Formats: sequence, C-alpha cells, structure tokens
Amino acid sequence: MTVKQLTLPELTEACVRLGIGGVGLWREPVQAYGVDAAAKVVREAGLTVTSLCRGGFLTAIDAAERARALADNRAAIDEAVTLGTDTLILVSGGLPAGSRDLVAARERIADALSVLAPHAADRGVRLAIEPLHPMYASDRCVVSTLTQALDLAERFPSSQVGVGVDTYHIWWDDTAPSAVTRAGAAGRIHAFQLADWTTPLPAGVLNGRGQIGDGAIDLRAWRDLVDAAGYEGAIEVELFNDGLWARDGVEVLRETVIRFVEHVVPKK
Repeated sequence: MTVKQLTLPELTEACVRLGIGGVGLWREPVQAYGVDAAAKVVREAGLTVTSLCRGGFLTAIDAAERARALADNRAAIDEAVTLGTDTLILVSGGLPAGSRDLVAARERIADALSVLAPHAADRGVRLAIEPLHPMYASDRCVVSTLTQALDLAERFPSSQVGVGVDTYHIWWDDTAPSAVTRAGAAGRIHAFQLADWTTPLPAGVLNGRGQIGDGAIDLRAWRDLVDAAGYEGAIEVELFNDGLWARDGVEVLRETVIRFVEHVVPKK
C-alpha cells in the first residue's frame, strides 16, 4: 500500500531492482489482480510475501453479519496460503452501530478467534492482532493498545495468534515497550510495521502516515526494542499517504529504502 500506484508487476520489478526481498500485500489489490495470478507474479520474481492484510472486523452483533465476517476471514486465510505467507493481519473492527460497549466488542473478537485460530493453524497461517491508534476505536478497531491485543492473543497458542507491532499506532503509549517485551518473550510478535507520525494530520486522518524520518517517532529505538524482544521476522513499511501516492511509485520506493537505512538500520 505504500506504493499502491504501482501495478503488482511494476511493484515486484522495482523491489527486485532495489534489493527488497519481501512485500506485504493487501487483499483488495490482490483480489483485483487475481489471487493465483498475484502469487505467480511474486513467486516468479523471487520475492517473499511477508504478510497479508487484512482480516478482522469481527465485532458485529447481528448473527448474519458475524457469519459473513467469519466467512470472509476464512477466505483471507485461504488467500494467505495461496500467496505463500504465514501471517494474516487482523484489524479487529469498530463499535457496531448504536453500541457504546467496548468490552463486549472485544469479547466478540475473542469469540471469533476461537473459531478462526484453529482453522488458520490447520493451514499454517498465524493471526496477528494489530492495535490501532485510539482515534480509530469507534469505527475501525476497538483494540487500541498492544496490551489489549496481547490480552486477546494470550487466550490462544502463540503459534496461532499473536500481535502486529505498528509504530504509527502505538508510539504514543508508554506501556507499549513493556508490552513488546512481553509479546517477544512469548513468541507473539508476528508482524512489525513502520510509519512515522507527522502533524498536522490530514482531513480524515486515515491517509496521514508519514514517510520514515519525517515525523516524531524514534523508529530506530523501536527497531532496537523489537530486536531485543527476539523478533527476527520481516520489517514492513506501510504508508497511507496521498502525497506519496501522487508521486512516481518507484521513486517513492527508492526513497523509502534510503530512509530505512538512514533512520531504522542500527548504527555500527
């Protein structure tokens, strides 16, 4: 999504040219291209699919809505298998219309996971609960902190359910570092994503993630923290940014690599 202006073949070609070995994919463009075709393009380029985003939206009260959500998540798990990734990112879902009960909404997520986690495990896929910034709690994700995500994940084996650590969403939380340590000790860090926090936020805020190094987050410190917690997986950069999307995608990708080296790679 950082360079969603590129087609999938353009993206894979640019990644190979820039020495990027893996790519995190989103379901909507993959579905538009064709899941099998997307898997073939990535595989033939020699790239790894580091994660698939997103499943989730599991907070509905209505029985028919919940059934549709479970079916969609089963489909997402199958798509992950086809793409060759072992990680499906979950954005849990916001409050149902007319509800103000955050606790009940989070409990419905746990109920859904009790169905989905064994299904995913049977297919070799891990579920990564990603907490989103509290500004998204009402309409997008009632899981706002890494601690809340871990409290849900720890009801299930670590091989089935873990968490996604996204700097954009948790950098502000002074309890997050200890939660990263807790998650790492249990082998529950299933994804690590970077984006910077820049202000002022744009209207609508969804597409306001800053390019690495442009904002307030000490990204190298977060890298060091996650490394110290024992995480050895991929590090993804996920930027929703209208300004970046308006530019040449290959140039954005090249800039992102440069910024990653400058602001994230540990100093010698």
